[in-house]
Order: sequence, then C-alpha cells, then structure tokens
Amino acid sequence: MESVFGSIAQAPEDPILGVTVAFNKDTSPVKLNLGVGAYRTEEGKPLVLNVVKKAEQLLINDPARKKEYLPIVGLADFNKSSAKLILGSDSPAVLENRVATVQCLSGTGSLRVGSEFLARHYHQRVIYVPLPTWGNHLKVSHFGGLEVKSYRYYDPTTRGLNFQGLLEDLNSAPSGAIVLLHACAHNPTGVDPTLTQWEEIRKLMRSKVLLPFFDSAYQGFASGSLDADAQSVRIFVADGGECFVAQSYAKNMGLYGERVGALSIVCKTADVASRVESQLKLVIRPMYSNPPIHGASIVATILKDPDMYHEWTVELKAMADRIISMRKQLFDALTARGTPGDWSHIIKQIGMFTFTGLNAEQVSFMTREYHIYMTSDGRISMAGLSSRKVQDFVL
Repeated sequence: MESVFGSIAQAPEDPILGVTVAFNKDTSPVKLNLGVGAYRTEEGKPLVLNVVKKAEQLLINDPARKKEYLPIVGLADFNKSSAKLILGSDSPAVLENRVATVQCLSGTGSLRVGSEFLARHYHQRVIYVPLPTWGNHLKVSHFGGLEVKSYRYYDPTTRGLNFQGLLEDLNSAPSGAIVLLHACAHNPTGVDPTLTQWEEIRKLMRSKVLLPFFDSAYQGFASGSLDADAQSVRIFVADGGECFVAQSYAKNMGLYGERVGALSIVCKTADVASRVESQLKLVIRPMYSNPPIHGASIVATILKDPDMYHEWTVELKAMADRIISMRKQLFDALTARGTPGDWSHIIKQIGMFTFTGLNAEQVSFMTREYHIYMTSDGRISMAGLSSRKVQDFVL
C-alpha cells in the first residue's frame, strides 16, 4: 500500500543551513565553511563560555532545583534581567513597569510570538523589512499573519547603507505600519546606521506613527559593548513611544542550542503592559505552552551576579575583538595580494557577517574549485575565519 504522503515533493534545503549540509558532505581536507552563523575559535572550534560552565555547575549543585513547568511567560528573573539588559537598568520604561517581557524560543520564537500578537491586536498587518534581511524574517512574519514588504537598505555600489532610499521608503509607508529594524550588526550585510542616522530614522518613524520592531541578535557581540550595541533601541524607548524588541542569547552567550530569547513590548503605561502580557499568554499557550527552563536559568544566573556578569562581558568582548581582528586581517591580505576592487567595506561593516560583493556565480565557483562555502548572496561569517584560513580564503 502506498503512503498517503507519497505525492509530497522533496523540499529544498534552507538557503543558510543548507550550506553546512553541503559542507559536511564535502570530503576535501581543505574545505572551509564561511556560511555558519555561529562563533568559532581561532582553531575553528565551537566555544562554550567559561562563565556559562560556571553558571551550569551552580544550577547542577543546587539541591533545591526542580524541573517543573515554567509559567507561560517564562522565568521571571530572566524576563526582568533581559529587559534591563537591552533597555538599560535606569530606563524609565523599566522603572515604571511599562514593559511586557516574555521568554521565548530564542530570537526566532520572539519574532514569531510578536508577529502573531500584532496580527491579532494591531490595526496594521503590514511589516516592512530591510532589503536584504535575514531570510527567516520573511517566513516568520508571513506565517505569523503579517503582510511583508521591504524598504531599501543596502547599496551594492558603495557596499554601505542606502540611507536616502531607506528614508524615502519609510516615508512612503502607510501610517501605523510595522518596521523591522536590526538593532546592530545587520544580517547579512554588516552595515549599520550611525547614531545620527538612527535619530533621523526615529524622528521619521514617530512622525509617521510607524511601529518599530527591533531584532536584537548581537547585543555586545558587534562592538564588544553591551550598551553601545543597544543604543538604537534606547533612542526609540527614550522618547516615550512604544516598540517591540526581540532578543537572542545565541550569539552573545553562545547558547545556540538552548534556544533562549525574550520578547519585550514597551508600552505607554503599566496598565497597558499588563493587558498586553495577558494577551501574549494566549498567543504562547497553544504554540508551545511554556518555554524551557535550563537556558533561561543560565542567563538569569549570569545577569544577576555582578562577578559573573563582569566575567561574561570580558569573554563577550574577546569574541567581538577576534571578529574585528579577522576583518582587518582579511582586508590586509586582500590589499597585499593586490586583489582588484575596493575592499574597505570589510573593515567598515560590523558584526559576525560581511557582504563580500560576490555574486551567486562567483560563490558557486569558489565552492566548486576551492571548497569554500558561503551563502549564495556572498555573505561570509567572519567567525569562520582564522589567521591561517585568511590566507587560504584569499588564495
């Protein structure tokens, strides 16, 4: 008897995760994976932070620790600490209890919960995302019930920000539209607005009553400073307006597989925040009921302890500094080799990823001839490089 699913077509590989699948199948001893969106050491190995190991050991040694269900909104200490981390402990929104924060399944889950909440309770169901953006933004927003449109962001001629196009497109957006913003270290381009440009974006969005939805996946991981990488969000929160913030601890704590994240909705009043939280519970309950406890407990343990928090900031800056160093080494190697073109964008961009400017055909050539793997749009992960592999990459 044939399967009732016999007519189902084979789905294509995810354009990002599929790079690693292809890399793993390659038997070449010189293969190089620059597609993976995870930090690697100079030796090319995954890293578990020492402070994370300490926090886990404390949790294991705690005789009172249980494995009971968390509330629908997650671990309370985690939620409070996460809101303070991104908004600032002295933020009026935090001090006045105007923030509804729920623990979610990393950044992706936070974006999905936020999208479904907006589809149910917000008068506009259109979200504008930068062009380009992380591929999953489109799917998460769409399946969350929102209509997805784009605004200009990256300028391929300068390999920098198309600021004028960005302002024009946001100015043309309908009043009340949702706008997805990368808090820092834009993925995939590594191109961020300056603080002056962020202020212009804020003024335009507030004048048009556009709703900001920040995706903060790299706080502290971009510049090495938690506060510097949160400035874009804090500029919007400081004006008293409302906004959404999705946070992930995958990159900045290396908790990729723990799926730890938070969604914070900054509201006008504490009463509104309380009602927003009540409706977030109704989104979460039929989706995954409640979030897992282990990863959130690690984060809460680190954020609440001053010594552990300090140790984390030191380890976090070391990761950011290594990536910044790889940018300089790659730029220097390309310059020394006399590679045609202007490669200064590599050191101007920030964060884990760099948009090389290579097209799909050139990427395919690099993979086929040299076993170097990256996404088809030419994005490379700087964390996948090392001092030795820079030379292999530049050839």
